[in-house]
Amino acid sequence: MNRVVAWRSTHARAATGFASQPEPRTIGTFARGRQLIAGNFLFSGFLIEGPGVKIWDLPMPDPSFEETIHGFGWLDDLAAVGDSAARVRAQEWVFDWIARFGRGRGPGWVPDLTGRRLIRWINHALFLLSGQERAAADSYFLSLGQQTNFLAKRWQAASPGLARFEALTGLIYAGLSLTGTERHVNGAVAALARECEEQIDAEGGIPTRNPEELLEVFTLLTWAARALGEAGRMAPKPHMAAIERIAPTLRALRHADGGLARFHGGGRGLEGRLDQALASSGVRAVAHEGLAMGFARLSGGRTSVIVDAAAPPQGAASFDAHASTLAFELTSGRRPVIVSCGSGAPFGPEWRRAGRATPSHSTLAIEGFSSSRLGEQGLVSGHARELLADRAEVVHLRHSMGLEGASLLVGHSGYSTTHGLTHMRGLVLSQDGRSLTGEDTLGALTEDERRRYDVVTAATRGVNFAIRFHLHPDVDAAIDLGGSAVSLALKSGEIWVFRQGGGAKLTLDPSVYLEKGRLKPRATKQIVLSGAVIDYASQIRWTLSKAQDTPLAIRDLDRDDGLTDQV
Repeated sequence: MNRVVAWRSTHARAATGFASQPEPRTIGTFARGRQLIAGNFLFSGFLIEGPGVKIWDLPMPDPSFEETIHGFGWLDDLAAVGDSAARVRAQEWVFDWIARFGRGRGPGWVPDLTGRRLIRWINHALFLLSGQERAAADSYFLSLGQQTNFLAKRWQAASPGLARFEALTGLIYAGLSLTGTERHVNGAVAALARECEEQIDAEGGIPTRNPEELLEVFTLLTWAARALGEAGRMAPKPHMAAIERIAPTLRALRHADGGLARFHGGGRGLEGRLDQALASSGVRAVAHEGLAMGFARLSGGRTSVIVDAAAPPQGAASFDAHASTLAFELTSGRRPVIVSCGSGAPFGPEWRRAGRATPSHSTLAIEGFSSSRLGEQGLVSGHARELLADRAEVVHLRHSMGLEGASLLVGHSGYSTTHGLTHMRGLVLSQDGRSLTGEDTLGALTEDERRRYDVVTAATRGVNFAIRFHLHPDVDAAIDLGGSAVSLALKSGEIWVFRQGGGAKLTLDPSVYLEKGRLKPRATKQIVLSGAVIDYASQIRWTLSKAQDTPLAIRDLDRDDGLTDQV
């Protein structure tokens, strides 16, 4: 139906110009823009080197690569460079798209990509039309009108969630900006308000529990609200209420360095996007005191700790979810220390599955098992995905502030059916943020669990487990104090020391850091505490604290090189 409607839409009336043009708000990356001009095309984990080659003539190594370029997010990067070379590339590639695909052909004629593309074309209209002749401008407005007509008929085909938010925001943008498309605005505004009521819960979260996806939804909603305001219209109450609910949730999911917690397939977010979105929203709410979209935040001094303290998403929302219940991340100032491995999706299906498993997160895992298991496959936007089945449920939660600092006690039942064991994790972050104390307990807490544990261990001695603490690649780690501790040196000059209270084997093992925008996983390390449950329960205590000679405040002026080492 997308192809049929796309072909029919080519007979739609052309827009004759702009009724009003929203100010460009999409953020591009200068370094990526320079890479594109040089002919280095890095999308979806694939790098193709093609100096002088048009983007549409590239070999397409994967459907996700092709879909990404049809969404035109790269136009933000060329606009960030903004010179004549960047403008020439942008104009060539946009008008070449019109010539090749403007009649309804190609993979770009789906609602979410069309919405994304419309937003970029309208945002960067002056950049694209500068120096163009009338014939080129006419083809540009004709294509905009056709894409708007397609979107008006097909936005409902977009999957609920981010894809539909993109489609509706693109339709609102086009309807407000282009002459002859005003008739589409009212329906799109009303539909977006309904999506806000259905997809944004009372605590400002979304079903996927993906922090980066929540940021993208929030950004789209603020763009749409601002565009309506500039056109002299008010966004509906459900729309504005959703913005007000999401803002404090995002603040709670932001680490001390300004990046988002990396859970359930999400990354840190584009640099500056979170701060810009929060600032433009006009919402001055503080972060949640309790859970935010199922995550608990502990903060003290320059340190932030964010814990996945809820069951993972379920049903269709779990196709990209991770088995990360009770995992945490810790950031000190501008430096991530303890992290999750991240999403392996850009690096292929095997890495994607590995990134979703519990051992890829900073938490306890029973040997050979994840706390939630992968289940049946389904198709999501044409790609095979496994949903999470036999999900870990949170069975205990206590989050409080005291004289010792911020504390959290949380437990999950993910191993109850498989081994008769419950995982309990206690964390205390000192008020000055210089010390995190942890206690992990794996035990059979009820009579039913003890019976199950006895059955599982009848032919074996105990249940082996490992508690992992994945380190950011910039952390320099070394075994210290005769093998009883690990010293962690940050680029800021801070020194942290990890110790355990005994009862487990401490090792420093290889790990990976999975990051969008890179060609391959980055090598890093992980601290591993290995042990076994022998008699119904095992308890491991550990601490992560700054060395005594680390000052209270450090001027951390060392800047990362951005994307220069990615190609």
